[in-house]
Amino acid sequence: MLPTITVDIGTTSVKVGLFDADGEPLASARHATPTVRDRWGEVYDLDALTGMVLGFVQGLAPDLRGGVRRVAITGVGESGGLVRDDLSLASPMILWHDHRGAGRLAPLGAADRTRVYEVTGLPVNANYGLSKVAWAAEHADGALDGAVWLNVAEYLAAWMTGRRWSERSLASRTMALDLTDRTWSAEVCALLGLDTSLFPELRSAAEGSPVTRDFAASTGLAADVRVHVAGHDHMVGAVGAGLRPGELLNSTGTTEGLLFVDEKPSLDAHAERSKLANGLACAGDDYTLFASVPTGGSAFATLQRMLGLDADRLTACVDRLHERYVAGQIDLSAVPLVLPQFRGSPPPTKRATARGVIAGLGTDTSLEDIVFGCFAGMALQFQDVLALFPAQAEVVKVIGPASRNNLWLQLKADLLGTPLSVSEVPEVVSRGAQALASGEEPTWESCRPWTVPVHDGRAALLHEWSAENRSRWDQLHEVAG
Repeated sequence: MLPTITVDIGTTSVKVGLFDADGEPLASARHATPTVRDRWGEVYDLDALTGMVLGFVQGLAPDLRGGVRRVAITGVGESGGLVRDDLSLASPMILWHDHRGAGRLAPLGAADRTRVYEVTGLPVNANYGLSKVAWAAEHADGALDGAVWLNVAEYLAAWMTGRRWSERSLASRTMALDLTDRTWSAEVCALLGLDTSLFPELRSAAEGSPVTRDFAASTGLAADVRVHVAGHDHMVGAVGAGLRPGELLNSTGTTEGLLFVDEKPSLDAHAERSKLANGLACAGDDYTLFASVPTGGSAFATLQRMLGLDADRLTACVDRLHERYVAGQIDLSAVPLVLPQFRGSPPPTKRATARGVIAGLGTDTSLEDIVFGCFAGMALQFQDVLALFPAQAEVVKVIGPASRNNLWLQLKADLLGTPLSVSEVPEVVSRGAQALASGEEPTWESCRPWTVPVHDGRAALLHEWSAENRSRWDQLHEVAG
């Protein structure tokens, strides 16, 4: 591969790295994702974001900086803002989970919503870009002057190159792209009173642009370095994991993603009812079918706050629980039932206002019981979402922070009755971005995967516990709203 600087803009952190021709990291930095509040919600602090990237590049040793051939940018899928030709902002750069445009979707009737799904492959939801575009156009700061909607990763690319474009996996998260024709949909945009002129040219992840002379001079990069928007982070992770049809990618971070790839989209009534999200893959002609569980790795921070534990104490607690679980020392009847909807609910409801619920607390309930119940509940929730997909997973590939949580992994493997193949390499998304910018296809073996096996005895007990609690689990969903 080509030596590449990667930028991965996540929900809670921004990861910047330099990878050599073998895909090995030479330098890296991690920062909290810079955001600020405005009158309507949460937006990116773009000065801070660009400063992070600039500082990293300028801080590289001259010989490392001189060897860079590509910059590859990936990030969350539904964020964005309106950007003029001179790269000034006509609107704030809005975060993916900000619902300021939700009111623009309220007038859509059932027939309109079905038509949106048929065309874009997405369930109508304020997470996706289109309602944010409508809000941004209405609240534009001055004249639009040819402004177009850019994802935050696409904005960074424009800042480096002076060119505005949309990468197709990110475009397919706007709810404005015709999934079949792979063009902006005038029909769907018109439902919100918008024109497709608000969206830029479409490119694949393989198509980059050279850095500007000014950017090269300010960073010390060579003038022929090319910048690529690699795409939506989960889809880029699928590239890094060498995902194939019939395999499931379990991409973990702040949220938890479930992703299949296929030769055709799933646009039938069941997929629509299940609120499964279709999209375009970053490479080739495949389609993606995706569901996001809002509470993933963020549960760790929630437990820290709720139970008054620092990261080290909670990590030690999880490790002890894993040891007890694999030794058969967990009394499942004493474990509280936790519905971990701490950041809203996953499909098929996708309600941002849903909340978590804990049932079965008693005077003898311990802190460790609550922690175990939370991760058991996350495994149950994962199983429910997976059941919505039309395909059965032949292989489950796990990437991201969950690969370091042995309790979470083992509960998931035992409950699913399926071994997990887990990446030992931590930055699979960044490696996928590098591969896309280099025109190469990485293999799963390069991620040095290891296997989490299913223990038949534990799995039987966990299935029995799940079955006994199914009716109460369903009741918790009603309580959570």
